[in-house]
Amino acid sequence: MADQDPSETIRQAAAETMRRGEDIRRRVHDVTLEALRSRRFDRAGIREVVRAVSEGVTEGAQAGSSGLRHTLGEAFRGMDEALTKSVQAGQEALRQLAATGRGFSEHELKQGLAGLKKIEDDFVETVSEVASSANERLRPELKEALRQTLHAGTETGRQTARLMAEFAVTGMELAGEFSARFAQAASGVLAGMADALQQRKTSDK
Repeated sequence: MADQDPSETIRQAAAETMRRGEDIRRRVHDVTLEALRSRRFDRAGIREVVRAVSEGVTEGAQAGSSGLRHTLGEAFRGMDEALTKSVQAGQEALRQLAATGRGFSEHELKQGLAGLKKIEDDFVETVSEVASSANERLRPELKEALRQTLHAGTETGRQTARLMAEFAVTGMELAGEFSARFAQAASGVLAGMADALQQRKTSDK
């Protein structure tokens, strides 16, 4: 029997979280973070995770149920908080690479900063695409929940602003994609965050 598509596994986990209706923000955060650690740390991988989680949230949401908009907002905030961990992981990876200075070029720093700067935009764009393709009953609820989340400001955006301030002294123009070495370093940091989360969940049992 063929292995299940990883994106389908993520969708099912997110959908089940919505159906259970308990501690949605934390559970969606955990599903998203675990999915992020299993993908390559680049824009394509992050977008795939956001799309799969968003589709699962939409699938598991109960149209017409009371508090639906609040529930969806909690799910979006959970995703946002997990994506913040990605920015933090990238930030730490840049610090590590800059500290060693071994074979780390100015161009690679530009690449890393550029990709991290686009995480929030990719999050918003991908969730908006999923919301637009939802059925007529869910579509307005999804769009309004996302609007309210953005109105309050995302944690991903705030973390990105801190990142840009930290590296602003370089005065570099931001352009390009992630480098292989940066992606590898950031993946290691993110895996450590996910491992710490798993240890916390185990100790809570």
